[in-house]
Amino acid sequence: MSITSEADWDGLREIGRIVRETLDAAERATRPGVTTAQLDRVAAAVFADNGARSAPAMVYGFPGTILISVNDEVVHGIPGARRLERGDVVKLDVTAEKGGYMADAARTVVLEGASDRSVRLRACAEAAFTQALTVARAGNQVSAIGRAIEAEVRRRGFSVIRDLAGHGIGRTIHEAPSVPNYFDARQKDVLTAGMVVAIEPIISSGSWRVVEDRDGWTIRTVDGSVAAHYEHTVVITRDVPVLLTAA
Repeated sequence: MSITSEADWDGLREIGRIVRETLDAAERATRPGVTTAQLDRVAAAVFADNGARSAPAMVYGFPGTILISVNDEVVHGIPGARRLERGDVVKLDVTAEKGGYMADAARTVVLEGASDRSVRLRACAEAAFTQALTVARAGNQVSAIGRAIEAEVRRRGFSVIRDLAGHGIGRTIHEAPSVPNYFDARQKDVLTAGMVVAIEPIISSGSWRVVEDRDGWTIRTVDGSVAAHYEHTVVITRDVPVLLTAA
């Protein structure tokens, strides 16, 4: 969507705050011995306290409140009985709705005992996002975001997962434009002031190729390599984007 009124700003800021607070609460609870279902209940409690709803459940029928993906699981992991272990790499992905507005953010939590490469992978996802912000300006092509992300990820020795992308957001989860995490010459859209997009580097320590599990949701790397994910919902301006889901 594109912001056209103060009501839009108010609605998006509110849902952005809720997404951020949900991620904060889930991250605090992410530790060895906790199940992903327990983390989901933490998120559900924050939603309930704030009058928000799970957007993936609303729009796509996702069987959980938030998406929790561990190690080689890239995105869309279903919360359940899996108990986290020392050294796990946990992706927390929160998309919420309130008052007809939606926002989306994700972060990667690396538990104590993880490899140095996993720690560097998480740092790479965050650095790639930061690089994307330098070109996410009104008047630039959407493809500039992917170019910046891909360059940073390659520079650090990792891989962009090419089958997954950022996207427009606001009134539903996935709106135009698609925001690839690599340079795609076919993406000719231009960023405009007030456009709301989710920028989300999704990267791998090995192959960029992915497969979908039999559960019909979980996407994992084809070679079992660890993945990382970092995301915020932002509003495009002529200057630095406004991060709706950041503190």
